[in-house]
Amino acid sequence: MATVRSEIDIDMPISTVYNQWTQFESFAQFMSGVDSVIQVTDTLTAWKVSIAGVTREFEAEIVEQHPDERIAWNSTAGEEHSGVVTFHRIDADRTRVVLQLTWEPQGVVEALGSLLQVDDIQIDRDLHRFKELIEQNGFETGAWRGDVDRAPDATGR
Repeated sequence: MATVRSEIDIDMPISTVYNQWTQFESFAQFMSGVDSVIQVTDTLTAWKVSIAGVTREFEAEIVEQHPDERIAWNSTAGEEHSGVVTFHRIDADRTRVVLQLTWEPQGVVEALGSLLQVDDIQIDRDLHRFKELIEQNGFETGAWRGDVDRAPDATGR
């Protein structure tokens, strides 16, 4: 499994940043490699991505979501993929976004890309494009502020 972590500070209030992040169908605007995201239900998304000439499709389910705090997901079909994005209030007009992804590279090209940290570079670039998008717009294009509690783990927590 490959793990990528990146963070960025955005000059916008936490609710605005969080609200824009919940607009999954707009991810293709700032995430290179993302061809499309379809919001199937409040907690299920269908992804189509193209990376290094390889197209992959997968579904991801939001397993935990708390407005202005975090969104966590796991793939349910297709590629093995999971992640969490957290939102941290720096002050009234600045927010830190921390993104961590875990995925299973398929084949030599993806494994080599992971080894050379090409995925890290790409996630950094994508977060910078998200920052530019929201700061230039000055507002979010929508919001979903539903709350999804994570399922209890083996310890009952």
